[in-house]
Amino acid sequence: MPDTPEQEYRKLSKTLIMIPTYNEVGNVAPMIKRLLALKLDADILFIDDNSPDGTGNILDKYAALYENIKVLHHTYKAGIGTAHQYGIEWAYNHCYIRLVTMDGDFTHSPEDIPKLLEYSDNYDIVIGGRHARKDSIEGWTLWRKFVTIGAHQFTTRLLRLPYDATTAFRIYRLDKIPSEIWWMVKSTGYSFFIESLCILNENKFTIYDVPVVFPPRAAGTSKLTIKDMVYWFFIVKKLALQIRTHHRKLYLPVQF
Repeated sequence: MPDTPEQEYRKLSKTLIMIPTYNEVGNVAPMIKRLLALKLDADILFIDDNSPDGTGNILDKYAALYENIKVLHHTYKAGIGTAHQYGIEWAYNHCYIRLVTMDGDFTHSPEDIPKLLEYSDNYDIVIGGRHARKDSIEGWTLWRKFVTIGAHQFTTRLLRLPYDATTAFRIYRLDKIPSEIWWMVKSTGYSFFIESLCILNENKFTIYDVPVVFPPRAAGTSKLTIKDMVYWFFIVKKLALQIRTHHRKLYLPVQF
């Protein structure tokens, strides 16, 4: 007899670690080993964006070995924002309380997850941020430093966000954030991170930025393109205008 929803819920951890992947064949196995070594009471969800390098096949092999590893496959390259939307919806549907999101290339250190979890009892969103410590991005190239710091200063000034708004290294308290807020986010690429945090901030959800060190990418290449950066620029400008006009698209309906 299949489990009832209540029995299935009790089997699950209250925390889900979600990692989108695209062409991370050299990173996923060491990432899984480091995550499992933390011995967290957490499930791990990979969302593979139809990687042509065999990343999805490796993930399926690990999912067959470990009960707490899940893998979802897109049939086409849908974009990192779409992967996050998909993973967030999956987490709500499976009754998780905390959702940890991170990249699969080791620019986000798995060993920092317990540090972020310490703050998740008191805040709705916890961010692993790159801008409070001078050594956070020490090993990065000059170009990547320029892009990252420039983007942070731009969003801070235009959107009044004093947080690291472009990083995917976050914890969301899904029991405190209503699921409908995510459908207000329209970005499917890298601008998903800035748009989602802006909407969460405007709706007065509590946010805390934890300083962490971001190592250089372990293997593979960055997926960020010039097209992504141009689109991101226009999204920030649009959000800045909406904030200043108190546009209804930024805000959840008032409940009476």
